[in-house]
Amino acid sequence: MMDSAAFRQLSMGYAAAVDSLDGVAFAALFTTDGELWVPDLAGDRAPTICRAGPAALERIPSGLARYHATHHRVGPAVYAVEGETGTATVTGVAHHLRSLPDASGPARPHDPGIDVVWYLQYEDEYRRDASEWRIARRVLHLKRIEERPVDHLGPAR
Repeated sequence: MMDSAAFRQLSMGYAAAVDSLDGVAFAALFTTDGELWVPDLAGDRAPTICRAGPAALERIPSGLARYHATHHRVGPAVYAVEGETGTATVTGVAHHLRSLPDASGPARPHDPGIDVVWYLQYEDEYRRDASEWRIARRVLHLKRIEERPVDHLGPAR
């Protein structure tokens, strides 16, 4: 598999693991010393929070269980390879569906809700681990956040 195709597969796997809340699959995308840097939403939204190592990375998807559903879409990317390492800038959009703040009880598919849309840019570093590429470091930059009303939430995960 060409290196750029392998890098794209890592991004697609990342999106699928997050959306399905699969922590084991998520952590397996990273090297054993892999890092994910995420924004501090309570602060200036800069990527200052680091989650490193398999145990911490495995817990990441469960943090999105508070949403009715999420849908991550991987956009265009620019890749570079140098020997056993690679880098990429990957764009994407993440939809976080939640029920309205005044809703009581668990959300149902036909309930109205809010879609919190994150426009993302990932700065990735990859390392070849044995014969496969893995994410060594991923830094998530938030470019913009929008909130949109939705008529119905659709099925949960």
